Amino acid sequence: MTRTLSCDVAVIGAGTAGIAARAAAAAEGARTLLIERGPGGTTCARVGCMPSKLLIAAARAAHDARGAGLFGIEAGPVRVDGRAVLRRLRAERDHFVAAVFESLEEVPEEERIRGTARFAGPTTLRIDAHTEVAARAVVIATGSSPSLPPVLEAVAERVLTTDTLFEIEDLPASLAVLGAGPVGLELAQAMARLGVAVTLLDPAERVAGLRDPAIAACAADLIGRDVDLRLGCEVAGAEPDGEGVRLRWRATAGEETATFARVLAAAGRPPNLAGLDLAGTGLPLDGHGMPEVDPRSLQCGDAPIFMAGDANHLRPVLHEASRQGGIAGRNAARWPAIAAPERWPALALVFSDPEIAAIGRPFDAEQDWLIGEASFADQGRARVMGRAAGRARIYAERDGRLIGAEMIGPDAEHLGRFLTIAVQERWTARHALDRPFYHPTLVEGLTGALDAIARRAG
Repeated sequence: MTRTLSCDVAVIGAGTAGIAARAAAAAEGARTLLIERGPGGTTCARVGCMPSKLLIAAARAAHDARGAGLFGIEAGPVRVDGRAVLRRLRAERDHFVAAVFESLEEVPEEERIRGTARFAGPTTLRIDAHTEVAARAVVIATGSSPSLPPVLEAVAERVLTTDTLFEIEDLPASLAVLGAGPVGLELAQAMARLGVAVTLLDPAERVAGLRDPAIAACAADLIGRDVDLRLGCEVAGAEPDGEGVRLRWRATAGEETATFARVLAAAGRPPNLAGLDLAGTGLPLDGHGMPEVDPRSLQCGDAPIFMAGDANHLRPVLHEASRQGGIAGRNAARWPAIAAPERWPALALVFSDPEIAAIGRPFDAEQDWLIGEASFADQGRARVMGRAAGRARIYAERDGRLIGAEMIGPDAEHLGRFLTIAVQERWTARHALDRPFYHPTLVEGLTGALDAIARRAG
């Protein structure tokens, strides 16, 4: 027997964006229902940010131990216990997931429904066969899932994804990583530093989605020191080979083949929209089944439907998902009196070594921008740390106002945040130079690039 419930705001998805959306709507006084399909724990805690950073931390420990001789310290031969690495990873990952579950337990049980939702009308939802929900507004926060390239379907049972990688018992002897985006790059380098023979393949000519050719070339050179980096390569076939997988790919020099113990598909995470029956909303949908989403208000078309987090694929990173969830939840509660706050400047990080950061407006060779450059190859603090490698390029309007940057270098996560604030606050290069720079620090390394812009600004 189907029961019928009503609410002000129904939130589909209990990940980062969904949790934030429900909390924001409830804070506005709305009656909410949080619909959970599972598995719970948020993408970040369960299969994304946290387990990947745990793997990277282990890899960094091994790498630093091998390089201790630079400082006159002999650490002895480094032995990686893959099983121990992965046991710690899962134990810490489970700690983070448990914290998410604890926060969900604070949501009253009567405001949570478990099951799969689909639209039966503009704001009417059916949850499996047991519940129908009539809502005043709906927030879609269904997250994303890893995709499996069609070429790998014949060996799907032997292919790892970011949802399954962290469940393996031991590190493989060899690994092919398909996709040199941020996730593929991080995991490939970490695995290599833990002793796995890694080949990283991508049909693109640049890693990590970098747009600036100078930074992309520097990144490819530095990452290529750890992994066998194959850019401009299209995987054309896959078949079982003993216990492993034999891949065939097309490269500039012709076709190549190799066998790997494991293959990791890291070519992207499309939004979880299948099964929602978005056609039932009455909204126009594009060829991918996606409605038009306003990037500021997060409203879908002119309907009382909002889409936040990885589901809208605008900026699939946690800090954006959390903020978007809050905006979507408040707007759903206040609809039709919605707000459209300014978007944060883009901030994308790759936790490789050196780290990669992309800030603000992406590089565009057609624009008449001022560009300041900095090198970390001979920067004082970077040399002290034994991490002297990398390059930064900062972009500005002709009047010196900072609008974006790309970089690869030590602690780019912190340098990137400094520049993101500068872009958000509409600083000029001269204004940024007038802020305190402590000596000796890595951020001090950006002053040369800022000075070059300031001297040329009108």
